[in-house]
Amino acid sequence: MAIGTPGRTGQGLAAMSDTPAPPIAPWISAQTAQLLAQRGHAWLLQGPSGLGQYSLAVALAQAWLCEQPGEAGACGHCGSCHAISVRTHADLCVLMPETTMLDLGWPLSEKAQADIDDKKRKPSKEIRVDAMRDAVEFSQRTSARGRGKVVLVFPAEDMNAITANALLKTLEEPPGDVKFVLATEAAHQLLPTIRSRCIDHTMVWPETKAARQWLLACGIAENDTNVLLAAAGGRPNDAMLYAQSGRNPADWAQFPKAMARGDVVFVKDWTVSQLIDGLHKLSHDMLAHTMGANPRFFAAKDLQPSAALAELTEWSRALARARRTMEHPFNAGLMLEALVAQAKTALNSTH
Repeated sequence: MAIGTPGRTGQGLAAMSDTPAPPIAPWISAQTAQLLAQRGHAWLLQGPSGLGQYSLAVALAQAWLCEQPGEAGACGHCGSCHAISVRTHADLCVLMPETTMLDLGWPLSEKAQADIDDKKRKPSKEIRVDAMRDAVEFSQRTSARGRGKVVLVFPAEDMNAITANALLKTLEEPPGDVKFVLATEAAHQLLPTIRSRCIDHTMVWPETKAARQWLLACGIAENDTNVLLAAAGGRPNDAMLYAQSGRNPADWAQFPKAMARGDVVFVKDWTVSQLIDGLHKLSHDMLAHTMGANPRFFAAKDLQPSAALAELTEWSRALARARRTMEHPFNAGLMLEALVAQAKTALNSTH
């Protein structure tokens, strides 16, 4: 079964949409087989963004609950696999921020959906403690299909301390035949007690050739695959998110010069989070380029020859501060203008 590529707040493939989900990547299939051979009740899938933590977590859950599993994973055709594909499996509990669940097509609880529909509150951006308590209660029930139960937590770093502590006791003394799979892009933010009770797995970083072939299989044009992978720092799922964002991959090479000109029109269709991400990568490459190192995200010929290190360093710090507050309800147009003006100043600074 193909699993949709996730993203944060509006950047993911909704699993219930008409858009076909991309095929499961071969490196995800290999890791699925590796982890299925291990014994345990709780796994922690960790690594930087864009490596497929969510896809691997769902593949494991599907295999554990499959009626006809093989060594490499689920069959993809039985009733259990179908129930997961349509997000209705009685023995799978998914714990995510409500914003992420909506992005990925997972149904909210009746009460949560009613509160949001009635505009009593907005969808939560963190995993709510009420949802965790429901998951603990779910883990204590009898399996509906007789293949055990699975609790999937993603992104696990979106548990606050209260929510994580609600999970901790169940991780220590799991009731019956229940497995937990936690997937994270920021394992350092998890409680040490949570991490110590899970089998740790660091996500495999695929080779460029394999990543390109997967992107091609997903329908990405061959000329765009190298650009997308460069823009994503070699992370295939992040490359997929770029492709799904509606932005033209050919514009990536022009981005540094557009920012040096202070061209706000160039990024008028970008979200604030997309622009901050792009500027972070540009600031990284400009710092490396100015100090004589190879850039990572852009070709050297597309960058300014050099800039003042002090200005570039302060710009990088300012972008880090902006990232922490980018979800606040700022005026998006004014925010884009401010970020572009800041970039123009740093890029044109002199020693």
